[in-house]
Amino acid sequence: MSLWLARVVASVGGLGFLPGPSGTWAALVAIPLAWGLHRLGGFPLLAVATAALGVAGYLAVRVEIVDGPDLDPGEIVVDEVVGMWLALWPLSAGLWLAGAAPHVFPWPGWVAGFLFFRLFDMVKLGPVGWAERRGGALAVMLDDVAAGLMAAACVAALAAAAHGWLR
Repeated sequence: MSLWLARVVASVGGLGFLPGPSGTWAALVAIPLAWGLHRLGGFPLLAVATAALGVAGYLAVRVEIVDGPDLDPGEIVVDEVVGMWLALWPLSAGLWLAGAAPHVFPWPGWVAGFLFFRLFDMVKLGPVGWAERRGGALAVMLDDVAAGLMAAACVAALAAAAHGWLR
């Protein structure tokens, strides 16, 4: 992967260079992107896009952090997008399995997904902290994948409670 392409992928088209909390901006931008993918192809498209971006992100991060002094530069935000998409999987999968219209994307769920994802990403509990301490490109991606999976579990539990599936 060329340095230019790696920078575009790792920064999600330059989003990582915005001033302020780049990870938060990326997580926010990930929501309408996930909704657009869901509209176009339901959960299967979001799942494939998440996996593809995860692989592309890992390859881009490997190029970006080679010989750099910072092992997780702030402009690398592809990991936040992948993690946020994972946090939204229960919403997309639930809607797709229920046969809901593709334009439906319930706001309480994506707000919960965003809040849980950012909480787990910042606090670094359990597997998130473990993944971050591994170092290298894998760690850059893996800590946000772990945060996304933990957020997804919380979103699924909230959906189950809200829809009476826990009775």
